[in-house]
Amino acid sequence: MAKLLLILLIGLIFEATGVVLLKKGITQIGDVGKITPGEVVRIIKAGVTNPTVLLGVFFEALFFACLLILMSKSDITFLWPLTALSFVMTTLAALLFLGEKVSPVRWAGVILIMIGAALISYSEHSKQKPVAVAQTSARDGSVIK
Repeated sequence: MAKLLLILLIGLIFEATGVVLLKKGITQIGDVGKITPGEVVRIIKAGVTNPTVLLGVFFEALFFACLLILMSKSDITFLWPLTALSFVMTTLAALLFLGEKVSPVRWAGVILIMIGAALISYSEHSKQKPVAVAQTSARDGSVIK
C-alpha cells in the first residue's frame, strides 16, 4: 500500500509540474484570439516548437505512466478519486511557481478534496481482507483449502 501511495505522490508531482509548464508555455505563445481553424493551427505549430510546452507534455506523459502502473495494481474505485489530489498539488504549484492568487473559496475546495481523498484512503485501509474458508471433502473428511 505504501508503495502505491508513493507512486501516486510521484505521479501527482509530475502532473502538477506538467500543468505549470504547459501554462507557462502557452503564455509564451500568446493569447488565443478568436477560435478559428487558422488560429488553432497557429497554436498547435507554436506548441510543438515551444520547449516549455514540450516539457509540460513530457511530464504529463510521466504522470500517465504512473497512472497505468497504479491501475494495474489497485482498484479503480480507490485510485481514481485519489487522482483528484492533482488539483491540490496543481493549486500549490500555481501559487508557488506562477504567482497565482488563490481565493478562500478555492482553498475551501482544496480542503474538501483533501478530506475526500482521506476518506477514500481510510476506506481502503479498513477494507476487510478475504478469509480463506476451509471445506471438508464428503468422502474422507479431509480439509480442502
